[in-house]
Order: sequence, then C-alpha cells, then structure tokens
Amino acid sequence: MHASRPETAPRRAADSTLRRGGRQGRRQRTVEATAAPSIQPGAKRLIPSYELLDTKSLQRLEDQADWILQTVGVEFHGDTQALELFRAAGAKVDGTRVFFEPGHARALCSTAPERFKLQARDPQRTIELGGDNIVLMPGYGSPFVTDLDQGRRYATLEDFQNFVKLTYMTPWLHHSGGTVCEPTDVPVNKRHLDMVYGHLRFSAKPFMGGVTAPDRAEDSIAMARIVFGDGFVARNAVMQANINVNSPLVYDHTMSAALRIYAEANQCVAISPAIFGGAMGPVSPAAVVAQTLAEGMVGIALSQLVRPGCPAVLGSFHSTMSLKSGALTFGTPEASIATMALSQLGRRLGVPVRSGGGQITASNAPDGQAMQDSTNAMWSTMLSGAHQVWHAAGWLEGGLTMSYEKFILDTDNCGAMLKLMEGMAVTEETLARDAYSEAGPGENFLSTAHTLRNFATANFEPSVPEAGPYETWLENGSPTAAERANQRWKAQLASYEPPAMNDSVDAELKDFMASRKAAMPDEWY
Repeated sequence: MHASRPETAPRRAADSTLRRGGRQGRRQRTVEATAAPSIQPGAKRLIPSYELLDTKSLQRLEDQADWILQTVGVEFHGDTQALELFRAAGAKVDGTRVFFEPGHARALCSTAPERFKLQARDPQRTIELGGDNIVLMPGYGSPFVTDLDQGRRYATLEDFQNFVKLTYMTPWLHHSGGTVCEPTDVPVNKRHLDMVYGHLRFSAKPFMGGVTAPDRAEDSIAMARIVFGDGFVARNAVMQANINVNSPLVYDHTMSAALRIYAEANQCVAISPAIFGGAMGPVSPAAVVAQTLAEGMVGIALSQLVRPGCPAVLGSFHSTMSLKSGALTFGTPEASIATMALSQLGRRLGVPVRSGGGQITASNAPDGQAMQDSTNAMWSTMLSGAHQVWHAAGWLEGGLTMSYEKFILDTDNCGAMLKLMEGMAVTEETLARDAYSEAGPGENFLSTAHTLRNFATANFEPSVPEAGPYETWLENGSPTAAERANQRWKAQLASYEPPAMNDSVDAELKDFMASRKAAMPDEWY
C-alpha cells in the first residue's frame, strides 16, 4: 500500500513529515514543492450566467429526455456488470437496452456532488468544479499537429509534451487536459502511459487519464497513486476520465468499463455525449439538447450506482453540420444556443457542466475563419455558465489538428474572456474621483496618481496582437498574427522549466511504465 498524503496539515506538521523522509515525505515534497510562473488556479464568474430558456421550456426538455429513456432506451454493449447494476436499481433491462421510468435516471444522479475539487500535484493549482468556478483546458484528441515551420503532420510524443508544457506555462488554462494530441510514434496500447507521465512530470495542474481500454484506465489510476498516495486518491479526485457516449444512445464496453473503473476509484467521470445534428441526433437544437441530457444522465447514474458521491460532470460535444455537404460546422448560432440550454439543464440536475463549445473551428489554418468560429463558440460558452471548457486552445480542422500558433492566439482570447467574467467593479477606487482633482477639463490622465496605481492591472494585455502604428509594423516585416504567435510559442518552450518532482517518485513512475510496456507486445491499431 502506498502511504497517503495528509489532506490538510499545518506547515509545522508538513515540515516534520519532510524531515522524517521516506516515501510519504518524498510524496509530500512532490505535491507541495512544485512551482512555476503565473499561478491562477481556476477563475470565478462574477457576472450572471445567461438564462436562455424559461422554466416551462426547460421542463419540456427534461420531459423529452425522460420520454427518450422510457420509450427508446439506452444500450450498453458488452457490459453485463452495468446492465446488472441498472436492473438492481429498478430499471427495465431488455437484452442490452436499458429503459427508465420518468424521473428515475434523474433520481439516480442525485448523489453526485454539485461541486467538488480536482486536486493538483501542486496544491496551489487545485481547482474546483461547480458553483461560480470556470476551468479552461486545451484541445483534446487530435491525431495531427501543425505549425508555420513544418506544416501539418502526425503528432509525436514530443508534440504532446510540448503542448503539456505550453499549457502549464499559461495562466489562462487551469487544467492540463488529456490526450492533447495523439503521440502516434508510440504504440496505441502503450501511449496512455507516456501521456499520463507527461501530465504528471511536465505539469502540476489537474489532468485526465486514459480511457481507451479498461487496463489503460487502471494504469492511469495506478500512476496517480504513485504520485499522490493510495489514501489521498481514495479520498480525493486527482484526475478525470473523458467518457464519450457512442451517440445516439449507445455506451460501448470500453467507455462504460472505464467509467466504472474511475468511479470505483472515486475519480471524476465527465460524461460527454457527442451529437452532430442530423447525424447522431435530429437537426433541431432542442432535440439535440434533450438527447444529450438523456445520455448524460444515464452515465452519471451508472457512476453513482458504482460509488455514490463519485464526482461527475455533465458534458456535451455538439455541433451542426452542413446539410448540403455533410461537413461539420462550428461556431454556429444553433450550436451556441444548445450550449446555453445545456448549462441551464446541468444546473437544474445539480452537477458541474462541461461545455460543448470552446474555441472550436472547422478551418484548416489559424486564419480569420478559425478565430471567428472559435470566438463565436467561446462567447456562448462563457456566458452560458459552463464550469469546464474543453478545447479552449489549439483546435483546428474540426478537431483533427492541434495548431501551435492557434494555441497561442486562443490562450490570449481565454485571458480576455476571463477578464470579461470579472465584470465591472464600482468602488471609490474605480470611480477615481481623486484623478479629476489632478487633471481637469482638457487635460490628460496619464500621469495622475490613480493611473500610476492601476496601470499595470487596468487592462488585459494580450501577448500577440499588434497595436503599434502601420509604419512600424511595415518596417518589422508586416508580421501576421499567426507569425507573431509562431515566435511566441517558441519563446515559451525555450523558457520552460519543469515543476519539481522528487527523483524517487519519478523513478517509480518510470519503473511502472517500463514494467507495463514490457508485459505486452506493441499494437499499432
């Protein structure tokens, strides 16, 4: 058994633990002694969430979700344990299909916490999901990467590590993500080990574990226990699992088994139906929203049957599609209103909400279309009241590609969005009456005491946009925003310093990885 890290301890007790040494002391140092620039452990929403729908409309959507679960049902393929859990809980099970009476699935979700913490390796970076909290994280799942120097190519482990490092360095992303990009130079059945290690070693923010096979979920949890300790992991969520529903209305064995493994370990499950209107569900946003709620409630219900109180997130990934060509479209008004409605429904269900938006686009380059799609989606996401925003940075080409340049452009916009969420403070200081006594009519305020007190924090300062005169820009070679972002990500990686980790803990992680890799042949599909 691994020694557990104390949940709370005075500084004197922590110092005593460090002096004692041993595995618990090593882990204490690993968890507490990490440091990096720009610590911002999540953000708070200080403006109201936008209420798109009235109570009657929300009730109709919830009734529609109940109708789907009662008359159509949800299938679980290859997971007899899940079927037995639902049968024991009173659901009707017919073969692989599960049916719920109205209100039953919602009642099963009632033990899921309304808000909870995701503990980070660096406690200063621990985040909270739910309430007025906002957590942003990078893109997820792209097999390709691109930059202005090398173009589009298959992602490698180096690329994966680069994006983990860039995510760690920015204050505008609070979560390290999961499969930020697929390291295709590592065998499929072994890359989860390198990805979890990358999150644990090159970042100290919360992260996601592997879900693409039951044993990969178990490996991810085992690695977290090496770093945090068995007891601490048993009492605290230190990682998340992305449970994708095979929409429409199907959970395959891979996802439902991974869900059960994470829930048994008391780790967060984020249930994410993926519905593209016209393909995995009807074309109308109302139908997509109700189906998302139905599929999501069933996954959350399963997590609570496995372990009541297991932290869970109602997620979604929805988009429209061109009904002329079948191509996916992003940043559309239909998807945006679905995002707003789902956040309302999640609050009524009483669980944190993962937005279906983020800075997503179908564009193939970090161009005007990319930023227009992304900004449209991000505005509705942030205003909706969503608690966790995936794909907030780097996403291109409908999620097929992570772009180094767009990652930088997107994180700039994340910072601006978070500034917006702070709202407007109306205080004696912000009304600045003393400044008017220094600068009267016709005079400027640049040298007033108020300006000097506040100039460093008065405005959000993005890192990429060019605000100088045309002539200066021309003399500098007329760099585009993407070209400036290219220089920015290179400079950030050049200045990266890893968070501290005790050598013995690092060695134990590497030994675990080596043992697991040696136990199975390489699989490339």
